[in-house]
Amino acid sequence: MSLATPERVQKLQAALHDKAKKSPSCRFYALYDKVYRKDVLTFAYARCKANGGAAGVEGQTFEDIEAYGVERWVDELTKELKARTYRPLPVRRVYIPKPDGKTQRPLGVPAIRDRVVMMAAVLVLDPIFEADLQPEQYAYRRDRSALDAVRHVHKLINTGHGEIVDADLASYFDFLPHAELLKSVARRVVDGAMLHLIKMWLTAPVEETDERGRKHRSTRNRDEGRGTPQGSPISPLLSNLYMRRFVLGWKMLGHEKRLEACIVNYADDLVICCRGRAQEALASMRVMMSKLKLAVNESKTRVAKLPEEKFDFLGYTFGRCFSPQTGRAYLGTVPSKKRVVRICAAISTETGRTKLPLEPGKVAETLNRIMNGWANYFCLGPVSKAYRVIERHARRRLRQWLCRKHQVRWPAIHRFPDRYIDQQLGLVRLSQRTASFSWAKS
Repeated sequence: MSLATPERVQKLQAALHDKAKKSPSCRFYALYDKVYRKDVLTFAYARCKANGGAAGVEGQTFEDIEAYGVERWVDELTKELKARTYRPLPVRRVYIPKPDGKTQRPLGVPAIRDRVVMMAAVLVLDPIFEADLQPEQYAYRRDRSALDAVRHVHKLINTGHGEIVDADLASYFDFLPHAELLKSVARRVVDGAMLHLIKMWLTAPVEETDERGRKHRSTRNRDEGRGTPQGSPISPLLSNLYMRRFVLGWKMLGHEKRLEACIVNYADDLVICCRGRAQEALASMRVMMSKLKLAVNESKTRVAKLPEEKFDFLGYTFGRCFSPQTGRAYLGTVPSKKRVVRICAAISTETGRTKLPLEPGKVAETLNRIMNGWANYFCLGPVSKAYRVIERHARRRLRQWLCRKHQVRWPAIHRFPDRYIDQQLGLVRLSQRTASFSWAKS
């Protein structure tokens, strides 16, 4: 859901961005009072509500706030911030499965009141630091996307950058060092109240619930002086700001020109595209990451040499492809096998036995949403093979689901023919989407 930014908030952001852009050395002394401006806080609440999300440790939901009165709730939060009595609550930690299905990723869920204040801070700070972020950074930025990063890498590998440092950082968000991170913020922000606000979020306790329902609180972030909860509104801005140190340092130290090695970064995903000397680039990256107090995941970091080898980045596999028309080889992209397997697993989940009480139209609608969303992202390069695999899987799973629901013996092609699947249920046919944007033609 996209919300229109109120005019007064737009003017504030434009003024901050213009000042930061025109004067790279400018430091901002009065920002905290902008955070508790009523129009900023109200819009921050609307943004958080549009993003959804579960309740924090205190259990307050958006429905509770709506029943209490949003304006009244915002006014009380404004008073706390203005009086400087605001203190963040502990962050509720939950775990979500990683794509490999074997491990879990920790996710921080701050209380809604804390999410709203964080979002208000982002509305104020983001225009300032946007002026400083490097063009190689694509994550969490207006008018930039993961697909833009994919296109950038594709352009590099087709202009002679045939050796790739496929880098992986171990738990990037968990290792962000507080002291160095706050120095990055303080380079632009001198407002002590704003810096204190950020420090309170970084050092907030984390609360977990074990299998027996018992709650445990940890102060590891404060004790070790590192880490920011992945999932909080302020984390993307802070992660981009700290990664800027590496990207900018890479160029200032001369590695980009000396090694002919270009970085493309999206959040904690990183590749370095080299014309050669990729091993030297990898060694230099290790040294820099060590100085930045970040950990390189050595088991997943490697050098890939094209076209003999391939590598994955942002869900795409880069390497040698073949034109279906001419058979000519070229360097391009296809959706990675992991991503194809992942969406097939999601389709299987939505057509499992637990979904039998649903109406067929509702199940087909859910599958369409999943497949269309997937295809909207995986639209670069020769995608038709992946589309066919996913389409066949979805149709087979939907027929199996219909058999269980109506207690019909398999096979069901006669009872539930393509005409029924297409016309009555309206299941999307990915193979009939507009022809893919083949890199061979670009």
